[in-house]
Amino acid sequence: MAKGGEGGLRTMTRAALLVLVDGRFPAGGHAHSGGAEPAVRAGRITDTASLADFCRGRLHTAGLVAAGLAAAAAAAAGLDPLALDDAADARTPVPALRSTARKLGRQMMRAARATWPSAELDALAAARPRGAHQPVVLGLAARSAGLAPLDAAHAAAYESVSGPATAAVRLLSLDPFDATAVLARLAADLDRVASAATRAADRVPTKGYDTLPAASAPLLDITAEEHAAWPVRLFAS
Repeated sequence: MAKGGEGGLRTMTRAALLVLVDGRFPAGGHAHSGGAEPAVRAGRITDTASLADFCRGRLHTAGLVAAGLAAAAAAAAGLDPLALDDAADARTPVPALRSTARKLGRQMMRAARATWPSAELDALAAARPRGAHQPVVLGLAARSAGLAPLDAAHAAAYESVSGPATAAVRLLSLDPFDATAVLARLAADLDRVASAATRAADRVPTKGYDTLPAASAPLLDITAEEHAAWPVRLFAS
């Protein structure tokens, strides 16, 4: 550990962020395509170029919303996680995506409580036994791990595109090196989205939850409902 305590804490939080965004962290995301599976079937994702377009669009809509919620949950400002969960519900208009968000939140909660136990996680788990929205749980997990709101926003934003990129490799047999390059080229966009989401979260204590991003992605909403009705599918969402 570095001398002076603060340096040591910073080292630990950087490592915690790596754990949180690691694809092997048992938060259940591997079973979900983030809308990539119906997009592949509809011909909207066919190669790495169209995958990049899909991921960029998802990042600036669903990713921005998730990053804002995660940053707000991670802030040490006394915000009510239940009110944040209600705000997440209001920003998730279709039942299929609300169900998915809560399933992922339930799995994230199990992993987070085992990894970074906290009274706040326990309280949210008790209040939402069927699962809170995943970005809210992610934000509280980040806070329990000693991470900052910007870290939580980065984790949520990255997750919004890494899932579809990984799913596209399986669905289209894309070269995984090419899919990873898509994510790397989105780095600047990821930074901008995480920063914008954190600035919005910073305003919540004084201006209320309506300051959080509420970007819409109607096509993702429509295809999520259609995908939920498929009798056979590779991914849960």
